[in-house]
Amino acid sequence: MTAEELSQSNLGPDGASSYSSPEASSAFGADSTGFKSDWSNRIDALRQQETDLKRSIAELQATYNRLTQDQFQKIQADIGRMVQQGTADLEQRKRNLQKEIETLERRQERIQAEMRTTFAGASQDLAVRVQGFKDYLVGSLQDLAVAAEQLDITPAARSTPASRIDARDGAPTADRFESGAERSAPRTSPRRAAADSSAQPAFASNAFQDQTERIRSLLDQYRMRPDYYGPLWQLRRTFEPIHAERVSNWFFAQGGRGAVKSMGSRLQNVLVASSALSILYALYGNRLRTLVLSNSPERLGEWRRGLQDCLGISRADFGTGQGVMLFDAPEPLAQRADRITADNGLPFIVVDEAESVISLALLQFPLWLAFAPDPMNPIAEYDY
Repeated sequence: MTAEELSQSNLGPDGASSYSSPEASSAFGADSTGFKSDWSNRIDALRQQETDLKRSIAELQATYNRLTQDQFQKIQADIGRMVQQGTADLEQRKRNLQKEIETLERRQERIQAEMRTTFAGASQDLAVRVQGFKDYLVGSLQDLAVAAEQLDITPAARSTPASRIDARDGAPTADRFESGAERSAPRTSPRRAAADSSAQPAFASNAFQDQTERIRSLLDQYRMRPDYYGPLWQLRRTFEPIHAERVSNWFFAQGGRGAVKSMGSRLQNVLVASSALSILYALYGNRLRTLVLSNSPERLGEWRRGLQDCLGISRADFGTGQGVMLFDAPEPLAQRADRITADNGLPFIVVDEAESVISLALLQFPLWLAFAPDPMNPIAEYDY
């Protein structure tokens, strides 16, 4: 190879010489080794960072799992507590509703009981008639049983009535019959009875003068201080001045024997009779026996319920030997009053307004109260 060719072979593509010296080669080798070492360190650092990142990710994942589990348990506990609290609230509301339902049921039963025993209605219905007839029938059957037990089946002497009418003024005198069959006594109207009662002897009008203070005190108590939950046989209803006037006049002007003008309804008449009965019971106690006369079972049923309502008594106080007795005819009533008087009792006879005439057999007894109908305001059936 010639010198020219050798020189061209050492030239690079750009014509520069490609020949390098040994020092240049050693320097290039050292640079390559340092470069490799630097990259190796970088790779190791990156791997270390990757390892650290993976460890951090694992730790974060574990922390996340732990936090998620704790939060889930907390949420679950909160939900369970809320469910328990809601259940307790619902149970409390259920108990409160049950108490209210029981209270309403008791109130319904009380209202139904009051409807069965008081005058809550404003008109007649079939139940009132049936119940009134039932009550009257029970009392009548009891009276019939007692009368049958006491019936004397031996032939009786012909009775001679001791009653008579004074030919001069028509005033009735004693009207007691002899023992045996009793004839139907003559009857007089309530108005005539009221006139006859005013024509009684002078001492009759003074019959209650000794108890005047007590009677007036009881009338004032009934009128101004009513006791709706008082003892039995004491008036428990509102008492107006017009009622007190009728009762006071019956005691002091008529001496407890006479007719008073009707109040216009049977309930009001029952109230007046109940006040008189209550005062007489306070004066005479258990000696007093009340006998009510009316001509139909329905009216007697009204009297029974009205007296129960006004005096607080029960059905047990209606019987043949004590308390109040109901009659639909004057003859058995007079016989019963005779037996009460013979047993040292005190009969108190109450005559309903529906009785158009009064038997003279009733006028012999010391206490009787008849309600005279008002022609301007006649009583109506079941007038509440």
